[in-house]
Amino acid sequence: MINQEHANFPRAGFFRRLGAMVYDLMLAAAVWILAGVVSFALFAVLVNSGLIDRGGHEHVIDVMNANPLYRNLNFAWILLCVAMFYVVFWSRGGQTLGMRAWRLKVQHPNGQNLSFIAAAARLVWSLFGLGNLFILINPDKLALQDKMTRSEVVVLSVEANQMKNWHGMQ
Repeated sequence: MINQEHANFPRAGFFRRLGAMVYDLMLAAAVWILAGVVSFALFAVLVNSGLIDRGGHEHVIDVMNANPLYRNLNFAWILLCVAMFYVVFWSRGGQTLGMRAWRLKVQHPNGQNLSFIAAAARLVWSLFGLGNLFILINPDKLALQDKMTRSEVVVLSVEANQMKNWHGMQ
């Protein structure tokens, strides 16, 4: 089923995307911090309960820093949480909170929402946001991640952006 109502909006330019990226960067930082707190709390419980050996260290953070496996697992967990922030928002309704503030939506050209896999591929192809620089040389206003995932970022009308409880196509 194709959502024709949301298929004919103009594509977003570089500066509007940049505005949404700045807003989302603050939200991603909050997710990063929250994921780090959860990770450290769980690690502290495991150390203090004796399930992870202290290895002669007095403080929990020293135990974590002394073992590269724990450090790397912590970092991977935090990156996964931040990645899921983008992938879930893009696949559920096509908008992160920053995109909603700037009236942007990521979708396929026919108006259909991205699948979870397409949203994950989009995240990889964005190259930490550098893929958006491609817009500056592309007259079609498509970023690298747009071209590679056959998607686009469009500017919604005020009415379309204000729809309550809208999750795109159901």
